[in-house]
Amino acid sequence: MNFDLPATHTQPFGPRDRDNHPLFTVRQGLHPDDALLHASLLLGYAGAIAYEVADSDAIGDKLLARAVMPLIESAKALVDACTAT
Repeated sequence: MNFDLPATHTQPFGPRDRDNHPLFTVRQGLHPDDALLHASLLLGYAGAIAYEVADSDAIGDKLLARAVMPLIESAKALVDACTAT
């Protein structure tokens, strides 16, 4: 997969500390193929969890359902780091 995208730029995401600094950041300079491949994997994991929760009757699956959001947020940050100008 090669879209002739430039290397990633710094892209903070996720929770922030008490001084409003991001706890997680996609670093600058990653090859976009690597970033997009990892984003695709994260979205695949999120989808697998979502299907598992949707098919489950267990009451305790709220934590599992919440696990989807950090995966999606991480994948979005990787894509944004590739596509933002």
